[in-house]
Amino acid sequence: MTVASMTCVQLGLAVSVTLFDQVGAEGAAWLRLAWAGVLLLVLVRPRPSAFTRSGLLACAALGVVTAALTMLFMAAVARLPLGTASALEFLGPLGVAVARGRGGRKLWPLLAAVGVLLLTEPWHGAVDPVGVAYALAAAACWAAYIVLTQHVGDEVSGINGLAVSMPVAGLVATAVAGPSVFGRLTPEVLLIGLALAVLLPVLPFTLELLALRRLTAAAFGTLMSLEPAIALVVGLLALHQVPGWGPVAGIAFVVAAGIGAQRGGARIPQRPAPSAVPGGLAAEEPAASAAGAGTPVPVAS
Repeated sequence: MTVASMTCVQLGLAVSVTLFDQVGAEGAAWLRLAWAGVLLLVLVRPRPSAFTRSGLLACAALGVVTAALTMLFMAAVARLPLGTASALEFLGPLGVAVARGRGGRKLWPLLAAVGVLLLTEPWHGAVDPVGVAYALAAAACWAAYIVLTQHVGDEVSGINGLAVSMPVAGLVATAVAGPSVFGRLTPEVLLIGLALAVLLPVLPFTLELLALRRLTAAAFGTLMSLEPAIALVVGLLALHQVPGWGPVAGIAFVVAAGIGAQRGGARIPQRPAPSAVPGGLAAEEPAASAAGAGTPVPVAS
């Protein structure tokens, strides 16, 4: 289920690329965030009584960071191969895991640094430096996303936090990208955006929720470290982005660093009270559990 979730994420990103010619990278990001916010708000219907003031503020902050993460990453994907952008973005959760790790603190950043050099190949000058900057900014946002997700998971029970943060992300994206996109929207583009919102983040979120009920946090974090490699394969098959041996080796270094850092950087999660979700099932906040392993749910990528 975890691998299926990561595959959905990368397929969703690959499909998003096909919208760039019609609405641009920012428009593709806005469509996903806006539809996801509407879907979660309708399906979960969070009640104000479920939130404290600090919890509500944390959800709002998480929504702002989610919007920034999504839009920056889509701007990176518009300029870089999907595998390269995903590996650079993964430096965010890797950095958080290293900061919390108990052992190998120096080894994992060194492996990641070698991976970044092989991915970007600065000696060739072929990689778009603006794309690299966008991907690294997205990595910083992902690190902030982890911290905020943990705080929301500790403050808010169930999936109510996501049902607030995603609509906020949609509103932020609308304010930033909406005016430049509205005139280019067609019924077909809107339907593709709705399908994308289901593929990323609604379906991955559901799969990760189920996976987290069966896996330890360390095992989940280790599996999530494979995401840059999955991005490489999806980019090759869906977008015909053929990487050289250097980027392939670079992704391998980043994945190895991620696996090592995740297994040594687990957080002892606080347990919020269980909350009923639609359908009568009790659920934990999966983003908080995943972040406990050093890797958040990839809702916003």
